[in-house]
Amino acid sequence: MTATAERVHRRGETVVRVGPVSGRLRWRPLGVGAGAVVAVVLLAAVSTGRGDFPIGLADVLRTLVGLGDERQELVVWQLRAPRVVVGALVGVALGVAGALFQTTARNPLASPDVLGISQGASAGAVAAIVLGGPAGSGLVAGAGVPLAALAGALTTGLLLVALAWRRGLDGYRLVLVGIALWAVASALVDWMLTRADVQDAASAYVWITGSLNARTWSQAVPLLAALAVLLPAALAAGRALDAVQFGDDTARGLGVRLVPTQVCVVLVAVGLTAAAVAAAGPVAYVALVVPQVAVRLTGGARPPLLASGLLGAVLVVGADLLTRTVLPQALPVGVLTAAVGAPYLLWLLVRGRRRSTL
Repeated sequence: MTATAERVHRRGETVVRVGPVSGRLRWRPLGVGAGAVVAVVLLAAVSTGRGDFPIGLADVLRTLVGLGDERQELVVWQLRAPRVVVGALVGVALGVAGALFQTTARNPLASPDVLGISQGASAGAVAAIVLGGPAGSGLVAGAGVPLAALAGALTTGLLLVALAWRRGLDGYRLVLVGIALWAVASALVDWMLTRADVQDAASAYVWITGSLNARTWSQAVPLLAALAVLLPAALAAGRALDAVQFGDDTARGLGVRLVPTQVCVVLVAVGLTAAAVAAAGPVAYVALVVPQVAVRLTGGARPPLLASGLLGAVLVVGADLLTRTVLPQALPVGVLTAAVGAPYLLWLLVRGRRRSTL
């Protein structure tokens, strides 16, 4: 007996059945994802070619396949490609993390920026820079700063789960506890900066702004390894998240083991945030803005994970390209993403207030 394939067309989607296995192909999210892939590839190619030593797009492609000259090989492979790759991976990690948090909490404000995880990572990094002695020469400088940021983000994430826990994770309580942790971590960062010498404070301030400057393969490879583990785990939770978005009782009624699912999803989101922040610093508001843009583009009921990640890559790589080539003075990429995200946060708060007063 051989399995036969069957296709059923519905509005905006196609249901495919092959024997006992079936799945849905939703064309609008697939189109958004494909468009985001094309956009990020084009932005990456342009970004790799632009700079003090400009390289044409054709020469960039020739160099990537090993046909460039020695100078082009140095510029593309050692200087610009790692920066672009780190930017794209950071965008993917933050976009997916934001989608996980917002779906679990059922709150568009739930993102690593608002929940204090990014600020916890900043506290760890600033502690490493300040306590490590003169910037770049202390015992915990260099590789110690990303590790300290990773530890700070993970510690804050565990505190968030522990303090917000009350026979499960309530989205409203999760956001309130996260805002409190954000305030504590911010105060800690400010206190350490006031006690640091000028050189360390300047170095720490650049890092906590979120920057892709001087990123190398030593940041790209660990981030890629983290995504290789955490991204499949996030995608595997997609079916459970489809039920969680409708409320705890509905999720339990559909057979979802709610508490283990919530804990695993939050821990995966914390891990993605920690890996991204350890590689490039807390690039602000990407995790807040991108999932809401993705859900509007795809027309779904919750932020889509894959589209959020791809659009996050587009935002970070595009913002880095603009800061390097369009603005009169090069700025950390986090400055531009914050300039986009802060007005969006205000709009989100105003819209929520209007709804609550109706």
